[in-house]
Amino acid sequence: MLIIGLTGGIGSGKSTVAKLFSERGVTVIDTDQLARDVTQPGKPALQSIVDMFGSTILQTNGSLNRTALRKIIFTDENKRLWLENLLHPIILAEMKNQAEAAKSSYCIVVIPLLLETQANELINRILVIDTAEKEQIKRTQLRDNSTENEVKSIIATQVNRIKRLSAAHDIIENNGSLSDLIPQVDRLHGFYLALSQKA
Repeated sequence: MLIIGLTGGIGSGKSTVAKLFSERGVTVIDTDQLARDVTQPGKPALQSIVDMFGSTILQTNGSLNRTALRKIIFTDENKRLWLENLLHPIILAEMKNQAEAAKSSYCIVVIPLLLETQANELINRILVIDTAEKEQIKRTQLRDNSTENEVKSIIATQVNRIKRLSAAHDIIENNGSLSDLIPQVDRLHGFYLALSQKA
């Protein structure tokens, strides 16, 4: 199975691009969704998070308060690393299971922090969604109701644009509209189909 790791900075349009691939019959695995699944109430990972950060990290219904957790880990690198070390092996195992079950010729795995964390041995190629920082800020503010400073502090924790682009096997530019994305996705879809036949 050819596995493409799709990544990009916050607000770059990863979900939009992933949806376009999905519409072309490609299996898409979203590691953010996997992270939500493995931290549901009753799961061991959630108990470990509560043991580390305290019960204030929970919503009143017992589920994880992701906003509160994000604020803690984006201001304390040691706590962020602790959380990554807890969740990454669990998410990686689930990602492997889903990739092995995929029915499409190749699959896309959306990994926002693919380049910020240790190398993922399951990924064959890296697809970067490249977006100008001002666009990232604007989109994230609209989506998350964040302040400009909050978005900039998240961008500061991520791999810089130059490093991200230098790690890419493939790049999709996303500074315009959906109609600008579609031909880029179609071109790569054809390319990945051809590559998967050779694999």
